[in-house]
Amino acid sequence: MIYNIRKIFTILSLMILGGVLVYNCEPEPDSLGEQLFLDGAANGKEVPYDITAYNISNNDTIRADANTLYNLLGSTANTSATGVLGAFNESQFGMQKASYFTQLRLPANDPDFGTNAVVDSVVLVLKPIYRSDSITTTTDENYVYPDGNVDAKKVVNTYPAVKYGKAKKKMKIQVQEVIDFMNGYNDPVYSNTNFAVNSTVLGSKEFSGNVNAITITKDSDGSSLFSSAAGFRIPLSPTFFQSKIIAKKGQPELKDVSNFIRYFRGLKISVEESDGYLFQFYPNDMELIMYYKNDKDENGTNTRPQLKYSFSIGSANAHSGYYQYDRSAAAAGSVVPNTETGDLKLYAQGMGGNSIGIKLPVLTINELKKMYQDQKAAIISAKIRLYIDDAVWSNPYAKPSAFTILQGDKDTNGKTVFDYTTDYSVLGSASTFVPFRTYDTTEGYYYEFTVTQSLKDIVESGKDYKDKFYKIDLAQFISTSAGSLAGFKYTSRPFSMGRTVFVGTDPSNVKNAKLRVTYGTK
Repeated sequence: MIYNIRKIFTILSLMILGGVLVYNCEPEPDSLGEQLFLDGAANGKEVPYDITAYNISNNDTIRADANTLYNLLGSTANTSATGVLGAFNESQFGMQKASYFTQLRLPANDPDFGTNAVVDSVVLVLKPIYRSDSITTTTDENYVYPDGNVDAKKVVNTYPAVKYGKAKKKMKIQVQEVIDFMNGYNDPVYSNTNFAVNSTVLGSKEFSGNVNAITITKDSDGSSLFSSAAGFRIPLSPTFFQSKIIAKKGQPELKDVSNFIRYFRGLKISVEESDGYLFQFYPNDMELIMYYKNDKDENGTNTRPQLKYSFSIGSANAHSGYYQYDRSAAAAGSVVPNTETGDLKLYAQGMGGNSIGIKLPVLTINELKKMYQDQKAAIISAKIRLYIDDAVWSNPYAKPSAFTILQGDKDTNGKTVFDYTTDYSVLGSASTFVPFRTYDTTEGYYYEFTVTQSLKDIVESGKDYKDKFYKIDLAQFISTSAGSLAGFKYTSRPFSMGRTVFVGTDPSNVKNAKLRVTYGTK
């Protein structure tokens, strides 16, 4: 069909790199071939072609350590990266459960807790991602602050955490002591690594799905008695920390970092349940606070003030995510990927779940090459179109809003290697380049992935394509602090909670996965 060039420019003006645009119309040609339409130079025609779409099994495992979860880039760390907690069970993908391991360190070696130090309380504070635009405020004008029985006012601002799954359920979060050495910060750890823990639970608390920000002020003068940013506070055993930390004052266990992380090896944070929802949190913002009192002589009076000791639990510690799966009763559990003829359904899932593979059949490539050679049919636009399979995946769960697409090939040793598609490498810095678009139509909900340049390389430049394929994941590429892409290996896959069933290679289905090519002839 012939496209309206004014409409093309209107759409192009809305594009942003890496963005997601939703349309209720047919796709437009991208800017790569836009010049072919100027002054009536060519007519554009869109034609669908067969592709081989299949599942890529990642064995439900992915590298999930400190370097991949939140500190991918060293000094240019990606502050938006996260850890995951929770559990979610449904019929297509089965049960997925996420726990979290972290080391902790002393803020300074060989601490002095004073004379007759006694732990009052200990709290682990998680900082889940929450919806800041949804707030409920409760005020207690008659609150009595327990330390000194001070008349006060307590204000609690409550926000719902961002959840994926059965959002209305409650889950109990528990904390246990790790008894395996977790190795060093830079050591790789995979998501099926379950470090051994002490069976005794150090503390637990029911998570209703909300986080609270608390402010307590004196009635007498309005001065602050306590304040905390939005988070979820889990009380831990004072007795454990009395014997594990306070009682070791001056002993080798607290003298240096090497001794300490082998003595107090870490904490495991998990949920008791096997169904509910998953939620993300910021590992670098976690807090572990010990409140204690010691003797203090003030004019002959022992006042025993309350003191606060904050452990270092964020950066510089070893962290890892532990992901468990049970697909025994799930549709995805019976899939055996077929790379030759494709799979009827594609089960894409983050955190080590399946990726999507796309191959271009020889017949498709040969037909496009023949058109280019015989009719001078230049490729203007090429998109891979994938429909959500609403026959099995029609639910209230959030649809994917981020994807990565890589190009796979074989190196000289026959090993599969990946890199950005040439669309990213050639056009990625252009303001008009959009790697994928989303369409919500009466036909269904579908995504189109831009592969224009990489297809042109094969069809028009004659590059070898025998071992080439595309790999699509429910994730996004990580950027450096300067805003540029960090590299194709750096993505949010280790903590991407989403999943979706797409229609694969299914000739009997009108939503069959297709390559849609717009070409123009003079």
